[in-house]
Amino acid sequence: MKRLFFVTIFVFIISCGEIDFIYKEDKNLINPLYEKTEVSTSGLDINFMNSYLPMFFGKNKQNYFSLSIEIEQNKIKRSIETNQATSKLKYELKFIYTLVLNEKNCITFDKELVSHFSIIPKSSGYNYGTDSSLEKKYQLAITENLNRFVSIITDRDLNSCS
Repeated sequence: MKRLFFVTIFVFIISCGEIDFIYKEDKNLINPLYEKTEVSTSGLDINFMNSYLPMFFGKNKQNYFSLSIEIEQNKIKRSIETNQATSKLKYELKFIYTLVLNEKNCITFDKELVSHFSIIPKSSGYNYGTDSSLEKKYQLAITENLNRFVSIITDRDLNSCS
């Protein structure tokens, strides 16, 4: 019985010898702009956007890049009731990223990423539930968009001009 147990353990250990882990290289885990970038935003003023930027880009220590993020918003009325009240709104947030290599003063990356979300307003006046839900959806759209941007630039050569 002991031999069978040891043989089973031995076969199990041998069979796991060729396992490759997804995060074997640190390349997928590192933001190449972290602590190297001066970030500025323009367009739609989302009050909590500036609190999310340090999480993604850190404090600018090297001033190697300049990143400009322009935010545009489009509200689309998806459903209108008979009394002309909007029963469903679709928000489209367009983030236009422009990354400049300061050393060469040239654009290394320029991309437009769009995020969408919908909301069903509950009343025409102040409604805490709707406003709180809208704020949370803005936060989710911003983090999703910034995560997509960072994942795109990890595979790019940011030291060459486009």
